[in-house]
Amino acid sequence: MPRKKIEKVPGSASARLQGADRAGFGRLLNFIFRVATGFRRNQGLLLGGAVAYYTLLSIVPMSILALIGLSHIVGKQQLYRTLSTFLDMLIPGYAATLTGEVRVFVAHGKAVSLVGLIIMLFFSSVAFTVLENAMSVIFFHRVGTRRRHFMVSAVMPYVYIFFLGLGVIIVSFIAGAIQALQSRHPVVMAWGLRLGGVYAVALYALGVTGEIFMLTSVYLVMPVGRMTLRHAVIGGITATVLWEATRRLLIWYYSTLSMVNLIYGSFATAVVALLGIEAASLILLLGAQVIAELEREKHGTAEGAGPGFET
Repeated sequence: MPRKKIEKVPGSASARLQGADRAGFGRLLNFIFRVATGFRRNQGLLLGGAVAYYTLLSIVPMSILALIGLSHIVGKQQLYRTLSTFLDMLIPGYAATLTGEVRVFVAHGKAVSLVGLIIMLFFSSVAFTVLENAMSVIFFHRVGTRRRHFMVSAVMPYVYIFFLGLGVIIVSFIAGAIQALQSRHPVVMAWGLRLGGVYAVALYALGVTGEIFMLTSVYLVMPVGRMTLRHAVIGGITATVLWEATRRLLIWYYSTLSMVNLIYGSFATAVVALLGIEAASLILLLGAQVIAELEREKHGTAEGAGPGFET
C-alpha cells in the first residue's frame, strides 16, 4: 500500500502541471481571439489605411525639417546614414530612394520660404493627429469617461517631433562613436579586435531598442488617460516583434517574388512605401488593441466590451 501511494503522488502532480499548462494555453488562445475580434470590430484595416496614408504625407516633410534643423548640430552625412537606417526599418528596400529625395531638397533648403516651412510643419503633424483619433477608437472605453483638451492635442505632435529629433541626435552620436571604434581596431591584451560584424549587430540592436522605446512612448502618450508603463512596454515589445518579422518577410518578398516594379513602373516607390507603412500602422494599432484587451481583462469587462467602430 505505501508503495502505491508513492507512485500516485508524482502522477497527480504531473497531471496538475499538465492541466495548468492546458489552462494557460487556453487562456492565451482566448486572449488572442479577443484581440483579433476587437481589432476587426474596431475596423482596424480601415484605421490602419488612414494612418498609413497620412504618415506617407508626413514622413518626407518631417524628415526634411528634422535634417534642416539637426544639420547645425550633427554632420549631414551622419544624419543621412541615420535617417536611411530608420527609413529602412519602416520601408524595407526603398529607404535609399527616399533618402536621396530628402538629400536633394535639403541641398536647396535655403530657398524654402517661411510659408513653405509652415506648410511642411503642418503636414508633419497630420499623421500624429490621425493616429490619436485611431487610438481613440481602439480605447473607446476610455474616451467615454475622459476627454483630452484640444490644446494638448494641438501641441502634442510638435512635442513628439522634437523628441524624435532629439532621439535622432543621440542615435547619430552613438553610431558615430561605434563607427570610430570600428576604424581604429582597438587592441585588448595583445588581441586585435575586428568590429565589422560587431558594428552591424550593435547598430541593429540600437535600432530595435529605439523602436521599442518609440512604440512604448506612443502607447504612453497617444491614448486618452493614464497608461501604465507595464502595459505600454508589453504593447511596444509585441509591436516590435511583429514588425521585425513582417519587415523581413517584406524584404524577402520584394527581392524574390514581387512584380511591383513591372506592374506600377514609376509609381512603384510610392506603392511600396504605402504598403510598408500600412503594415507598420496595422501592427502599431494591433499593439494598441492588445493593451486595450489587457485593460478590459483587468477591469473585468473583457466579455462586455462596447460595440466598437462598426460600419
